[in-house]
Amino acid sequence: MDLLLTNMTGLLVVAVLVALVARRLALPYTVGLVIAGVAIVISGVGAELPLTHDFIFDVILPPLLFEAAINIHWRELYRDAAPVLVLAVFGTVISAATVAAGMAYGLGWPAAPAVLFGVLIAATDPVAVIAMFKDSKVEGRLRLLVESESLLNDGVAAVLFGLVLVWAEHGVTETPAAIGLALLISAGGGIIAGLAVAIGVIGIAGRTSDHLVESTMTAIGAYGSFLLAERFHCSGVLATVAAGLVIGNAGPRGISEQARSFMIDLWEFVAFVANSVIFLLIGMSVGDVTFERVGLGSILAVIGFVLLGRALTVYPLCAGFRWSRRAIPLPMQHVLWWGGLRGALALALALSLPASLPYHREILILTFAVVVFSVVGQGLTMTRLLRRFGFLR
Repeated sequence: MDLLLTNMTGLLVVAVLVALVARRLALPYTVGLVIAGVAIVISGVGAELPLTHDFIFDVILPPLLFEAAINIHWRELYRDAAPVLVLAVFGTVISAATVAAGMAYGLGWPAAPAVLFGVLIAATDPVAVIAMFKDSKVEGRLRLLVESESLLNDGVAAVLFGLVLVWAEHGVTETPAAIGLALLISAGGGIIAGLAVAIGVIGIAGRTSDHLVESTMTAIGAYGSFLLAERFHCSGVLATVAAGLVIGNAGPRGISEQARSFMIDLWEFVAFVANSVIFLLIGMSVGDVTFERVGLGSILAVIGFVLLGRALTVYPLCAGFRWSRRAIPLPMQHVLWWGGLRGALALALALSLPASLPYHREILILTFAVVVFSVVGQGLTMTRLLRRFGFLR
């Protein structure tokens, strides 16, 4: 326990220093954290906090998802529900299929690992995306589109990943109707779990005027919804998002104004700590990854497949709304494309793969490569792109 507390305290000290330096240098905070993590490994001063699937999925993701969801307003989300859902659902499938095809026909991978990698790398991870937009102080419709899509499509990717993993391990072939039913149960069950927990949280919170008790109930909502959904093999990600949306938009009989203000500040702090830990650990884990095993050519090819998949997601799907009231301007589409960062979710899914699975190590290495390029390469250039199209002053 003493070692754990020492390591956590050390990471938080580094995070604070990185935050101060990053602001002074106008550097994206997440980029600074990854670079700092790499520097820690090179210096030989390591922390015994392994980056595992359970740590990312059970500890890091729920508060980050919840914090993002409580800040999304129903009315704004309703106005752009159509493009958000289209990008999140169909976009995830298109991106996964594009990457899988590239892995199979471009790099000669077997179908099962190619599809697995395509699915796990398809979602734009909310951990990376939301942190980047907070750094850049982006507000309005653009931020809503990016955050809402990322919150939903990572749930879609996680559900698809579970189905594809069963197929890859056991060779089970299901009919399209059976696959659709499994998707509906996983996604629908997660949403129902999130709604049930949120209603319970609001009901209890509404009976007290103690803002500390009310805020504690929101913590139960964040983790309780996730754990409840996972307990019944449904989507914990969608459960936490649903709970966050309902609790964040609860009316006067739900969370009091004092508790709401305190809740927003509390979860912003929790998200800051979670972001700090996960991106530092990503940087520290890079030193243990043997990128030579797959080669520079394969890494560059995979990054190209991922960017192509994102382009085929954003531009054609947005074109479908071109003549509607929900039309998305081309500059926003460029930001949606280049801002499709990958992060903790992809790593969590890759780390969950059994070691006996063919191409297990290659999938993990390439996932790290894409995440590092995404956070550092795209993160460093994102501010310039936002300023170029007038989203930043």
